[in-house]
Amino acid sequence: MKRREFVAGAAGAGAALSLFPAGLAGLERVAAAGGMERRALGKTGEKLSFIGFGGIVVNNVSAEEAASSVRFAIDAGINYFDVAPSYGNAEEMLGPALEPYRKDVFLACKTQERTKDGALGELEQSLKLLRTDHFDLYQHHAVTKLEDVKTILGPGGAMEAFEAAQKAGKVRFVGFSAHSVEAAMALMDGYDFDSILFPFNYATWAVDFGPQVLEKAKDKGMGILCLKAMAKGPWPEGVERRYDRTWYEPLDQPEEADLALRFTLSHPVTAAIPPGDRRLFEMAVKLAKGFEPITAEQEKALKVKAAAGTPLFRFPSKNA
Repeated sequence: MKRREFVAGAAGAGAALSLFPAGLAGLERVAAAGGMERRALGKTGEKLSFIGFGGIVVNNVSAEEAASSVRFAIDAGINYFDVAPSYGNAEEMLGPALEPYRKDVFLACKTQERTKDGALGELEQSLKLLRTDHFDLYQHHAVTKLEDVKTILGPGGAMEAFEAAQKAGKVRFVGFSAHSVEAAMALMDGYDFDSILFPFNYATWAVDFGPQVLEKAKDKGMGILCLKAMAKGPWPEGVERRYDRTWYEPLDQPEEADLALRFTLSHPVTAAIPPGDRRLFEMAVKLAKGFEPITAEQEKALKVKAAAGTPLFRFPSKNA
């Protein structure tokens, strides 16, 4: 991988793309144990379960509960696990629970540190807590502002830590997660990352948040990982928050969740990470095992639903 010259504001929207999925042609897909499909992660040579395990599921639970959740995921055919220091004590709980299976899974971690020294320090702490000597994927976490992109890719930025970690064998692949189109486009323009983790959601897609990001990542041959597939929108004012692990209102009715998940997984993406509540995670696993690409009739239903709702993110972003 070679650093490219960073150009501030390189997040041009480009022409609007089609509203709904372009299909799965060209994406390598294979059947796996338990009915959990696996898909190629860009050009890495890896194949991941198309449902991932979000580490926040084990935040603030007992060791027994953490072990149970991981065992459920492994038995379901999941080999992709993702966690971050910002998920409470999830790293501390996931490490021991995942240790018996570590050699057989793809473990991704993230950092919100934007400088070299900060990222190196957090990387070492995460490796220790997760009881591993390397991460399969290490990501810049929740990048939203163009100012952060400039810091990450600039002198003394976190990208230097990532490159050093790769050379030391502590990181295999490098990527990022982003919460704005602007930041995602600028990061892809500034560096040849292996993967992207981004909110690809039916409601945000309808307001032009996502199509241009997916197209660019696909053109670059990146592994495309997804967040918020089962998000309904922001929690409405005055509504009781039924789930304390999601800052947004999730879709928790199977029929609605299935439609939303089908939308995301009908794009040429590698995997989707469900909401961080174990009940919703288990529901997503069950729904995914019966996956079939979305139909034209289902597309029409989603268009209506998207028009009636409030998307979590928009383009352009007020926070970029």
